[in-house]
Amino acid sequence: MVDSMQAKPETTKEDTTVMSDAIGSINPPLLLVVILNYRTPVLTIECLRSLVEEVQSLPGTHVVVVDGASGDGSAEQIAAAIENEGWSEWAELMPLEHNGGYAYGNNAALRPALEAPNPPPYFLLLNPDTVVRPNALKILVDFMEEHPDVGLAGSGLEDLEGNQRRRAFRFPTVLSELDSGLRLGVVSKLLSKWALITPMPEEPTQAEWVPGASMIVRREVFKSIGLMDEEYFLYYEETDFCLQAKRAGWPCWYVPQSRVAHIPGQSTGVTAVGSRKRIPKYWFDSRQRYFLKNHGWAYTALADLAWASGFILWRGRRVIQRKPDEDPPYLLNDFLRNSVLLKGFAKSTEG
Repeated sequence: MVDSMQAKPETTKEDTTVMSDAIGSINPPLLLVVILNYRTPVLTIECLRSLVEEVQSLPGTHVVVVDGASGDGSAEQIAAAIENEGWSEWAELMPLEHNGGYAYGNNAALRPALEAPNPPPYFLLLNPDTVVRPNALKILVDFMEEHPDVGLAGSGLEDLEGNQRRRAFRFPTVLSELDSGLRLGVVSKLLSKWALITPMPEEPTQAEWVPGASMIVRREVFKSIGLMDEEYFLYYEETDFCLQAKRAGWPCWYVPQSRVAHIPGQSTGVTAVGSRKRIPKYWFDSRQRYFLKNHGWAYTALADLAWASGFILWRGRRVIQRKPDEDPPYLLNDFLRNSVLLKGFAKSTEG
C-alpha cells in the first residue's frame, strides 16, 4: 500500500459483472482466493506460481489478483504471467483505478463474488509476499468443513526456510498497550494474559485474531457482519474484522498444519525485519479507529496514555542501560501528534 490516503471510489458495475461471471462459471465454486498487489509484481507472480498445484488439488478454486492502481507496470506484468503461464483458467487480474487500501482492495473482489448467483462457501485472503506450501489451502478448507461453527481460520506462518512462528494474536487492550510501550520483562510476565502475541501449540487452536496474510473466511460471516471496514487504509482491519465476527458468534482458529511462508512487511516496508522506517500516518489512523470504533473515546484515551507512559519509561531505561535504539524514527512524536489526547486537548483549547 502507499504512504498516503487516497479517495475510495465505488467498484464499477463492469467490475462486478466480470467477477460474477467468472465465479458463476465455476461449477461448483468452492474457494475464492484474493491477492491484493501494490507494486510487488515479482512477489505476486511467485505467489501465484505456488498456487498452481493447490488449485489442481482443490477443484472449484478461483484466484483473483487485485491491483491497487500500482502505476508501475505491475498489472501488465501480472496479466502477462497469467496468460503466458497458462493460469488463465483459474486466475484473473482485477485492476483498480485507485488505491483505497487493504480492505477496499480485497472488498473489490469479495463484493461481486458474494453477489454472484452461486457464490463460493469460502474465501481466502492471501498476501502477495507469501509462498503457499503444499496442501495449505486444502487443509484450511477441510478444517472449515469439519468445523461448521468456525467462521475464520488462519494458516501457520513461517519464514522461507520453513521455521514456523506458531503464534496468533489477542485483541488490543489498555494493558497490552502498556506492555507494548514499556517492554519490561517482569511487567510482561504479569501481563502475559493480555499480551498481543499469543504463542500457539502445534495443533489447531482457537485464537482471538489471525493475520490477513493467509486467512480463510466462511461466506456466512460476511452475511452476518458485512465486508471489511474500508475506513481502515492499512493495518487493524483484519483485527477489527475478527472482533466483529466474534461478537456475531463466529470464532477464529489458528491451523498450523496449513503452512504458508510469509516475510512480514515486504509489501509495505513498515514491519519488515530490520526496518527502521518511519511509521506512516495511516498506521496511527487505523489504530485510533480500532479503539474508537470498538471501545469509545475514554478507553482510547486511556490506551494512548498507557502506551505513551510506558514508552517514555522505556526510552529512559534504554539510555541508562545503553541499549541500542531500534525504534522507528520520531515514534513518540508521531504517536502523540496522532493521539486522541492531544487532539482532545486542542479542541478544548479552541473552545
